[in-house]
Amino acid sequence: VQLVDSGGGLVQPGGSLRLSCAASGFTFKYYTMKWYRRAPGKERELVATITGTGGSTNYTDSVKGRFTISRDNSKNTMYLQINSLKPDDTAVYYCNTRLGDYDYWGQGTQVTVSS
Repeated sequence: VQLVDSGGGLVQPGGSLRLSCAASGFTFKYYTMKWYRRAPGKERELVATITGTGGSTNYTDSVKGRFTISRDNSKNTMYLQINSLKPDDTAVYYCNTRLGDYDYWGQGTQVTVSS
C-alpha cells in the first residue's frame, strides 16, 4: 500500500490549492479515504472523509463550505480542494486509509497560508 500526497505550497489568505493523494497497492474504489492535518503545536485533526463510491462525504466544522473532498476511482486518486484559505489552515496535510486493522498514511504535503 502506498499513498503519495502532493499539491501543497505557500498561498496568500483567501487563496486556493488542490491537494492530491495517489494510491496504489490496494483496490482503491472499495475503501473510505480521509484527509488529516497537523498544525504546528497542535494535535492531528481529521479534516474530511469520503466513502469508496464518493457518494458520502463529511467535514470538520471549521472547513465546511471551503474544502471539498473528491475522488477519481479510475485514477486511484483522491483530492482536497481548499478555498478561502486562512492562516489557521497552515498545516501538513496527510491522506489516510484503513485496511483491516492498519492505518496507512501519505508522507504529507505542507500548506502554508501567509501574506
